[in-house]
Amino acid sequence: MSAAIESATDSESPLLTVRGLTTAFPAGGGELRVVDGVDLELRRGETFALVGESGCGKSMTAFSILRLLPAGARLDGEVRLDGADLLALPEAAMRRVRGRRIAMIFQEPMTSLNPVLTVGRQIQEVLERHLGLRGRVARERILELLAEVGIPDPGKRIDEYPHQLSGGMKQRVMIAMALAGEPELLIADEPTTALDVTIQAQVLRLLQRLQRERGMALLLITHDLGVVAQMADRVAVMYAGQVVEEARREDFLRHRRHPYTRRLFQALPEARRRGQPLATIPGSVPSRFDRIPGCRFAERCDIAQPLCRERAPELLPVAGQRVRCFAVDPRFAARFPSPPALDVATEAVPGSRQQAATPLLEVSGLKVHFPIRRGLLKREVGRVYAVDGVDMAIAAGRTLALVGESGCGKTTVGKAILQLIRPTAGSVRFDDTELTTLKGEALRRRRRELQLVFQDPFSSMNPRMRVEEIVAEGLIAQKMVRDRRERRERVAELLRQVGLRPEVMDRYPHEFSGGQRQRICIARALAVSPRLIVCDEPTSALDVSVQAQILNLLAELQREMGLAYLFITHNLSVVGYLAHEVAVMYLGRVVEQGPAEAVLADPRHPYTQALVSAVPRVEEGGREVIRLEGDPPSPIAPPPGCHFAPRCPWAEARCQEAYPPVTALGEGRWVRCFLYGD
Repeated sequence: MSAAIESATDSESPLLTVRGLTTAFPAGGGELRVVDGVDLELRRGETFALVGESGCGKSMTAFSILRLLPAGARLDGEVRLDGADLLALPEAAMRRVRGRRIAMIFQEPMTSLNPVLTVGRQIQEVLERHLGLRGRVARERILELLAEVGIPDPGKRIDEYPHQLSGGMKQRVMIAMALAGEPELLIADEPTTALDVTIQAQVLRLLQRLQRERGMALLLITHDLGVVAQMADRVAVMYAGQVVEEARREDFLRHRRHPYTRRLFQALPEARRRGQPLATIPGSVPSRFDRIPGCRFAERCDIAQPLCRERAPELLPVAGQRVRCFAVDPRFAARFPSPPALDVATEAVPGSRQQAATPLLEVSGLKVHFPIRRGLLKREVGRVYAVDGVDMAIAAGRTLALVGESGCGKTTVGKAILQLIRPTAGSVRFDDTELTTLKGEALRRRRRELQLVFQDPFSSMNPRMRVEEIVAEGLIAQKMVRDRRERRERVAELLRQVGLRPEVMDRYPHEFSGGQRQRICIARALAVSPRLIVCDEPTSALDVSVQAQILNLLAELQREMGLAYLFITHNLSVVGYLAHEVAVMYLGRVVEQGPAEAVLADPRHPYTQALVSAVPRVEEGGREVIRLEGDPPSPIAPPPGCHFAPRCPWAEARCQEAYPPVTALGEGRWVRCFLYGD
């Protein structure tokens, strides 16, 4: 490796300089530029956030910096680390840079970790490759790294496999692997997307501490604007392969100048926007970037002029920021209307129907226990207490949000209500019918009124079936259509209802974006005219702009049809915008329930307080984060007394002795906590 790569430079000079970075792939006789002329600078100890929708080129920019590209890709421009151009290095020298001077945390830890190697062995590979550590010295260093990233009992975890770890611990192992080579630059690609809000807070706090202690530069790739507000020093917004806005964090949060950036902020679900439709960005990110002569955002922009479609704007300095838009260019600004104010409310939407006197759904004492069987005779040796006594009620036209960390039993509650999993005990009454006693044809007829929208729309659809067949599955099963013509008419009506053109019914799932697939799933659920829909994390995998479209659609359908929703989620911002009531689950039991606005504004249970405090906020300031260390206990062996006691900062002796009873707080609120029992 050259001396330029090995040497350090003055701390004031950029550690990483990217100039005119272009990444192209051959496509249809031409080429597809997925990264097109990106310029970035990153200094030691700085956090630079790269934000934008899926498909805009964020991750590909990171892969291009590391030269982790498939065969056939064309890479142009400059990527300089301490002044030396990485794009000019031979591959052997580049392998000494990857993992040693630049490390990367990938988005999905389960697919990034080798399932057949122990955690310790995977970290040891980095130590052997870059630091030459082996044997006892390497093992001691691995234990230090696992402790440094906050993994409890490193001596045990070092010999475990990835499937034995929780999502948060797998992400911490990925961070330990990245830190093993003692890098100067850490690239984190959506490091918290799949994590619960409490685990997300732990990982972000860990990254901040490690960066402060080691003086690392951090390139953070994310679509979460709350994480950007919490973590970043500087921010760049990407769209269709280009940087369209760059600014210091403070300027970015106060003065969003590009129309795309403004629309992203307007699409954020917040409690103060309840009753108003969220701003959406029509269409999607263009796929063939190199064939657009003008501004790549023009077709989706609310202030676009003919000039925007004729010429490509430059990235110009504007009041300490850089913006790629003719509307802020002094030479052309007079041609554009003034942008709408960021928080001007659109016309208020009439509220959903008032809560009925009689609930549509009543759940009491619901339990779902899964037996653990071992041995030749498959004897029961234990139980998984997935749901262990849940009470709730939902009225027509209302939304009850069920929130909590992964593994707390939220999805199992939804499936037990629909009788997709038979409850171990308890009652599920729907419109005065006890569902737990129904079987066969009687249950099948009743299921017509209860439907489910899954978390991952792509995996919930048969890839070999066309949209018409997917949407019509329920119609056929319930014998609601007589022939093919009537079926196509009904499917066309349903597609229009969810904002899709009827012509798409002859296409396959892979031909749609994530938001369009979720609309198809909603159309399938609506096909049989349900009265209650269980929505299981329906927006967790979507960008903020697409999430806004789905939330608007769900709110509109509820107003028009009086639908009741059980909305399962860990996104409390969505809860504040959409839900009427919220129930907070922890390890199989509901610990607090009440009106959503009251619970989120003034949470009472210590667990709810920690959840609410951990939500990253776009606003400056915000409440202090309550730190929850460790992961929830196993549902196989719940701790005695209050299940939250081992993680609770207010736990007393009696919390380990008995589970707290329900304490009414008034106005439809209750909590299970000894702090309020007296």
